[in-house]
Amino acid sequence: MVRHMWRVVLGVLAALPLTAQPTASELLEAKVLEEIRQFDRGFDGALGMAAIDLTSGRAFAWHGDTAFPTASMIKIPILVRMFQEERAGRFHFTDRITLNPREAVGGSGRLQFQLKNGPVTLTVRELIAAMIEHSDNTATNKCIDMVGMDGVNQMLDRMGFPQTRLRRKMMDSAAAQRGDENVSTPVEMARLVEQIYRGKAVDERASREILEIMKTVQGDFQAGLPLDVEAASKTGELPGARCQTGVVYLPGRPFALSVMSAFIDDRRTPVPEVMRLVFAYFEKLAASNRYGNRLR
Repeated sequence: MVRHMWRVVLGVLAALPLTAQPTASELLEAKVLEEIRQFDRGFDGALGMAAIDLTSGRAFAWHGDTAFPTASMIKIPILVRMFQEERAGRFHFTDRITLNPREAVGGSGRLQFQLKNGPVTLTVRELIAAMIEHSDNTATNKCIDMVGMDGVNQMLDRMGFPQTRLRRKMMDSAAAQRGDENVSTPVEMARLVEQIYRGKAVDERASREILEIMKTVQGDFQAGLPLDVEAASKTGELPGARCQTGVVYLPGRPFALSVMSAFIDDRRTPVPEVMRLVFAYFEKLAASNRYGNRLR
């Protein structure tokens, strides 16, 4: 009787689901998130980030669904829309565009100074290159005129990014005062560059061209990366906000990263430190097998 009872008990125990234990890489991921949390505790401002492993597809985030101002980072979806419209035949990158002095706006970029001497003519390709490499606000506003704010936002809806919104042109201080801010979340921005990386934002050729343009950007990512690791990214900077989103080409383990902040002390950006923490995590993954055995 006792022996039969124990067989029943053992059978019940065998049928119970075992609690899934985290893998070693998941423990490492939890640790980097804890390091980011500790950094955020001592950081003067609001911080969000999202990272995507472009090898496995696994993602992790800290305040990843919080909306932050994008500043010039909104130029990434504008760039994508320019490529979509070009592929649709609405214009060609070799078309020539003439800018008039009245179209000049301040902030970043060289065109505002060139326009002081009269109209400036350049190709559409030169226009989008200026928008990204030099974050030229005059070029950006011309691109917005060409594709329309509604066109950009409708594209973002189709791509699954409802919280990313182009609400004003560059340097429109009246719109900013009204609260019409260009915004996104770390998760949506990271997913956007993931789609570019995977050739899904437009087509594979266009995605490669977009990333090549974004590789010309120098920003705070580079301060947190080794000199021999390349990134394709776009920065954003406003009084009280710093952000950057892009793809980091770590050999063997590329990843997408978006870091966004608000209400910060303008003398200190969180981007390099978050990049250092995230890069150290992916560098360990790149050098090891899935159990953490370091292979190189």
